[in-house]
Amino acid sequence: MEHTLNIAKALADGNRMRVIVALMSRDELCVCQITEMLQLAPATVSRHMTILQNARLVQNRKEGRWVFYRLLKPFPEPLYQWLQASLAGSREIQEDSRQLQEILSCNPDDLCRRQKNRKKCHHSH
Repeated sequence: MEHTLNIAKALADGNRMRVIVALMSRDELCVCQITEMLQLAPATVSRHMTILQNARLVQNRKEGRWVFYRLLKPFPEPLYQWLQASLAGSREIQEDSRQLQEILSCNPDDLCRRQKNRKKCHHSH
């Protein structure tokens, strides 16, 4: 019961739910990409990601100075289906998806600078 309760608590926050839905359609996201999508302070995003990790919904990996998050495998299938069905028409989720396309075209170094200086990033093509 405790694990189910931890999942419910983790998803009781809209920002954490947005992160899970964003990760449902991507292999992984860098913490700077999540920060940019949520438009929150890095420390706040870190707290959210720790809660999701403690609920065993996401896992991270480090690559140099970058931290990447992905859904924990196996992700609970009923939860996946419920989130997909119930949030498919959400304007906020659709906006996140559109915004993530732009964010993913940015170099992570530029994203970090952008978050510090609030400047536009350069596309990494």
